[in-house]
Amino acid sequence: MTQTMTHRERVLKFIRPEMETIFSLEEYAGRLERVKAGMAAAGLDLLYLTSPEAICYLSGFRAEWYQAQGPMSWLPISGLAVHVDADDYIHFEVQNEQIIAGFTSVSRDLRIFGGDAQPGNDVLDFIVDELDGEGWLKGRVGLEMFSYRPNRGVSEMMQAAMEAKGATVVDGTAIVGNVRKIKSPQEIAFTRTAAKIGDIGMQAAHDAIWPGVTELDVYGEVIRAMAQAGGENPSITMPVSSGAKSSCMHALASRKKIMPGEVVNVDLCGVYNRYHTNMARTFCIGEPHPEVSRYLDAITGVKAMLAKVIRPNLPVRELLQTIEAYYRETGIWQDQCWIGGYDLGMSFPPDWVGPWFYDVHNEPGDEVFEPGMTTNYEANFYLPDLAGMSMFIDMMVFTEDSAEFLQETPARMPVIE
Repeated sequence: MTQTMTHRERVLKFIRPEMETIFSLEEYAGRLERVKAGMAAAGLDLLYLTSPEAICYLSGFRAEWYQAQGPMSWLPISGLAVHVDADDYIHFEVQNEQIIAGFTSVSRDLRIFGGDAQPGNDVLDFIVDELDGEGWLKGRVGLEMFSYRPNRGVSEMMQAAMEAKGATVVDGTAIVGNVRKIKSPQEIAFTRTAAKIGDIGMQAAHDAIWPGVTELDVYGEVIRAMAQAGGENPSITMPVSSGAKSSCMHALASRKKIMPGEVVNVDLCGVYNRYHTNMARTFCIGEPHPEVSRYLDAITGVKAMLAKVIRPNLPVRELLQTIEAYYRETGIWQDQCWIGGYDLGMSFPPDWVGPWFYDVHNEPGDEVFEPGMTTNYEANFYLPDLAGMSMFIDMMVFTEDSAEFLQETPARMPVIE
């Protein structure tokens, strides 16, 4: 007698959404080889990746939830196991994510942990037993110890389980981050598209800002415009801050009404295929105090000057020295909040800030802006007349032949009358 399949069994066996892979198989294969080369240089035999960015970078897997802050018994440890001597990685997922792994990732060795409930300690046992069965827990194993996923408690559980099988567990966070720092031509193309989406979002902010509207009104219009243009959800909730709140870089948009005489900061990222380009602008509701206007001119005037300075392999120290000399000459250096930048690329909530950064307060050594780097330039200054703060952020891209700022939105926004 033939046993009837359950609806769950039928769905898991037969549902196959159209593939949504982003890069070619050749590009994914090249990334894997570069990661393995980094592992070899660090003396790692196995690297187990759990951060959404690292998983996506090597496999293409993308989801909207990664069990990061759920019940303690739901262990967020699905991920990729990369062995330095193996031709392919192993992708471990839970049954709830089986279908999404099938149409977003290029993973060929996909091992699914089944079960009716959310995975607990049993999924940890499953992963460790599978790796032990492959003979992959005999040497040095790297975990992403500086990733929020999994949290400390679960990371320590995984480390203990691997060490019980004979592994020596060390931190391997920097391996994929170092590889991701240099973007391929396709990644840079996505970054350029994201910049166009960001320009659309900032235009929407300009059109929405008016005395009496709320910060959330502006936020909603920015999200609507970028989504309509094909933009995706950014990895940080984008702030719109006005009046006294403008002095806080990371204040959430609220029901506060924007009033005449205030400055308004909008900090956003255009996002395309998870690639982010960051931009922030300051709006004035009515003509500002003359000294505030002078500061805004100085803060934003740096872009035209730096556009003539940036170039492939520009020493970071040279850029920082140029920035400091400019802001000292304009007389506003002493009122800085933060001047610097960081790597941007593919990211998932809760953060679009990449692992590499530069700023005027840290010694850069011999680092240079290498071809393939995509980084923002951020200059935030406290304003005269208790006006708050001005945020100015733009995106720099370095290639083999050139370096440029990507945003077309004016650096100094027109006064909103």
